[in-house]
Amino acid sequence: MTGETAAAVERRPPTVDPIAETRIQQGTPAFRRTALALFLAGFSTFGLLYTVQPLLPEFSRHFGVSAAGSAMSLSLTTGTLAVAMLLAGLLSDAVGRRPLMIAALLASAMLSLSTALVDDWTTLLVLRTLLGLALSGVPAVAMTYLVEEMDSRALGLAMGLYIGGNAIGGMSGRLLAGIIADHWGWRWGIGVVSIIAVASTVLLWLQLPPSRHFSARRDGLRELPSRWRTLFADRGLPWLFATSFVLMGVFVTLYNYLGYHLLAPPYHLSQTVVGLIFSVYLVGTFSSAWMGQQATRYGRGRILSISFALIGAGIALLAMPWLSTMALGIALVTFGFFGGHSVASSWVGSRAGTMRAEASALYLFAYYLGSSVLGGVGGLAYAAWDWLGVCAFAAVLTLIGGGIVWALQQRAPQPVTA
Repeated sequence: MTGETAAAVERRPPTVDPIAETRIQQGTPAFRRTALALFLAGFSTFGLLYTVQPLLPEFSRHFGVSAAGSAMSLSLTTGTLAVAMLLAGLLSDAVGRRPLMIAALLASAMLSLSTALVDDWTTLLVLRTLLGLALSGVPAVAMTYLVEEMDSRALGLAMGLYIGGNAIGGMSGRLLAGIIADHWGWRWGIGVVSIIAVASTVLLWLQLPPSRHFSARRDGLRELPSRWRTLFADRGLPWLFATSFVLMGVFVTLYNYLGYHLLAPPYHLSQTVVGLIFSVYLVGTFSSAWMGQQATRYGRGRILSISFALIGAGIALLAMPWLSTMALGIALVTFGFFGGHSVASSWVGSRAGTMRAEASALYLFAYYLGSSVLGGVGGLAYAAWDWLGVCAFAAVLTLIGGGIVWALQQRAPQPVTA
């Protein structure tokens, strides 16, 4: 190579990826708008989902139903949500991510508001079932939108902020509805949370940038089984789905039965104090964003392993008889759970290639299935061996989760191809 040629090569401008240049960069106004819009979407989605949980005794008194019957107002919503999310990704491929999220959140807010006006228990259950269908248009689609539109260096933080909104929404929906119901009745509790969701929908419409990297696909249901087979044939995605199943199972099991333990001797805490346990969800707001950033820096597998280690340490503290160690334990479990969920969900979207919507839907299906199945099995452990049985069951699940992450790290790094 001559000196002139070498000089010309040196002066040549670096190659720029035009697609990467149009993605949303961290620190830009577009990043802030997107983060705010999807934070509010996550907040409202999980606020609406869980707003009835503290109201179950009120439902029993008002409608004359049993505790198990009252719990159907939540079970039907989460059940239909899990199943509908499998198809929500397909629908978003056809109509677009942004329009579906806006329509789904508005419909959810209206359905929830309607439940505050009914006097018939069956009608309330029908509305809550439809609410699960409507809510499905937000969670899987929001993650897919972020993976498509965010620069890779901004994805971890953006996903963490979105999941942080989920955490605060799940906490606030429970706390706000319960506090308002104590003063003005359950209808106002549901109504206020629903009105907040309407306001969030308006902000989502105003703030969320249009998709720039979305390509409509109208393959229809006939293509769905083959796409699922492709995803499950990947050497990494099934392990990520299993991670989701175990993560949520451990988390829900501990939160389901900790209240029973603290209401019983020797603690005798009040129901109000026990209900404030959900304020620990605030820890998840920080951990989901911070752990997402650490995964970008140190690698997803390493940070996911640390998440399970934190959960295990938290379980050990929860098994101790002192309230101070139990408070620290549930905080560690919450920190590890939301951090792990943030990392695993962004990993699914990045690995799934052009089938991000379907992969995200399968991830969240496993997530809610873990809540339902493992949370129920945890109840058997509590009935047989009390709180220590729950801790032992959760510890076994955590070890299994750690093994899944180890296996995941041995998989090939290449993403799925369409």
